[in-house]
Amino acid sequence: MKTVFEETTVKGMKLKNRLVRSATWEGMCDHNGCPTDTLTDFYCQLALGGIGLIITGYTFVRPDGKQLPGKMGIHTDNFADEFKKMTGSVHDAGGTIAVQLVHAGGQTDSSNAGRQPLAPSAIQVDQFPEMPAELTTNEISDIVNAFGEGARRAREWGFDAVQLHGAHGYLINQFLSPLTNRRTDGYGGSIENRSRFVIEVYNKVRDAVGSDYPVLIKLNASDHLEGGLSVQDATYVAQQLSELGIDAIEVSAGTPASGDKSPARAKINKPEKEAYHLRLALEIKKAVSCPVMVVGGIRSYEVAEKAVSEGELDYISMARPLIREPALPHRWQKGDRSPAKCISCNGCFMRGIKEGGIYCVAEKKEKRKE
Repeated sequence: MKTVFEETTVKGMKLKNRLVRSATWEGMCDHNGCPTDTLTDFYCQLALGGIGLIITGYTFVRPDGKQLPGKMGIHTDNFADEFKKMTGSVHDAGGTIAVQLVHAGGQTDSSNAGRQPLAPSAIQVDQFPEMPAELTTNEISDIVNAFGEGARRAREWGFDAVQLHGAHGYLINQFLSPLTNRRTDGYGGSIENRSRFVIEVYNKVRDAVGSDYPVLIKLNASDHLEGGLSVQDATYVAQQLSELGIDAIEVSAGTPASGDKSPARAKINKPEKEAYHLRLALEIKKAVSCPVMVVGGIRSYEVAEKAVSEGELDYISMARPLIREPALPHRWQKGDRSPAKCISCNGCFMRGIKEGGIYCVAEKKEKRKE
């Protein structure tokens, strides 16, 4: 029977437990996307806190795929020294680190992308800040190549794995969703065509890093939107990637337009509200042969342990709880199994956008009262 605190391997990548720090936005890079010492220290604290795998904040593969200020970029060889310092420092702290590769597609704006945003189709939907331009087939090929180049840099610069961001309304997800993909060529229509882009990205990344290097994906199992990606289509995509050799699938759901079913739901204050993507993750797990991670509102050790011991999921991913408590894994492992202190207020993100980096607003308020 699986347990949270046991060692595992993913394509030779050794993980000391089944807890994963899921990717988020930290806002701790310079205006070009180069990581700072502040971000490196942030990841080192996670490593020292005992997490099995750190997945970095979502990292753009081209400047026109940048969504927010302070977002990390892996689009140029010029950042080699800073990235090598980051991965080396995390390894020295006993951590394992993967970089998440993303293109925001239509889910950005001209001020951040430096041009009119690009998307599978030139349509206005709720999750797009402005009308995007439709990608040409040549532009699609260029972005596929950019994912490959980003993955090449990641391996050369010391990352232990790469993860593709195929969730939360970003470009890979935009191609998969019939709501945002209205194309009539080989990239649109049937789920077979809509999955062509992610398959091409995976194959290019695999060619860039080789067969012995872990390649993961974060995948929406549902967009929770009328006309969006369904669990049936997501299961098909997961099966295809599993057969091609993807090394793990992290299951999430929702987009910024999904209302109370968004990826980062608020007020997760009791166990029955936790693990809100668990059912979807179990659907994906039944269809694939690779390891499956689940993210989404996990706050209690008991919920995490049950998901791996009874649900047969392979890894538990968290982001917001580790902003407040980077040493949460150590706390649980040492026997203090009380829930994470995160109150799911999402204040860490809103304040981070204004102030240039995420931090736990609730914790700061409590310290002021002391």
